[in-house]
Amino acid sequence: MEPKPRIAVHKFASCDGCQLAFLNLGQTLVQLAGLVDIVHFAEAGPLAFDEHVDVAFVEGSVSTAHDEQRILQVRANCTMLVTIGACATAGGVQALRSMADAKAWVKDIYASPEYIDSLATSTPISDHVKVDLELWGCPVNGRQVIGALRSLLSGFVPPEEEDKVCLECKRRQNVCVMVAHDIPCMGPVTRTGCGALCPSFGRDCYGCYGPAENLNTASLSHRLEGIGLVREEIARRYLFINNGAPEFRQAGLAAREKTDD
Repeated sequence: MEPKPRIAVHKFASCDGCQLAFLNLGQTLVQLAGLVDIVHFAEAGPLAFDEHVDVAFVEGSVSTAHDEQRILQVRANCTMLVTIGACATAGGVQALRSMADAKAWVKDIYASPEYIDSLATSTPISDHVKVDLELWGCPVNGRQVIGALRSLLSGFVPPEEEDKVCLECKRRQNVCVMVAHDIPCMGPVTRTGCGALCPSFGRDCYGCYGPAENLNTASLSHRLEGIGLVREEIARRYLFINNGAPEFRQAGLAAREKTDD
């Protein structure tokens, strides 16, 4: 009998939300466990960090010296590595430390900062090892992880979802919250994957799925300014969950540094 494919789910600096994409599958997870061998998944129970697997899913960013060593081990112990979520793909909200004096933050927060093992930066997994597939989102969802696993085990890398949230709103016939209500929305520069969840309920997109393809951040910044946002408010829209993504970081810093006319 042919052995089942082996998978692992690893956690680095993160909130664990993306691992819930697996746990929330419910009955589908039980069926998945019958098709693959879940070798390591601490949040679900199995512990076998050093075992070799076909596919390793990694949640979280590299934020400590220990993380730097551990991600090398994860890469050596898998055939394909998939990053899941904003932390693993772009450093996460904690990547804000990369633009600040991280040591000063630690000193201000902790009574004994000398015991805190923390790098001055929070970086995506791809800064340290080869990544075979990136799944964006904060958090990712079950459809993404199951679709990615099915494709990889079938021998091909699935295409990235790079459409803008605006296109998803059109497909769902949503009324544009920015055009109709002057609500500042990141949909024009953010990739879909969430199903345009927030705009479907009349709320603005806040960029949790990261930069879309062919984005025009300068145009969006100009529009946000036109509906009353000051420079710092615009900057914070970009420098949020995916602040480590180069396109968002550059746009945020450009908005912050823009001089008054």
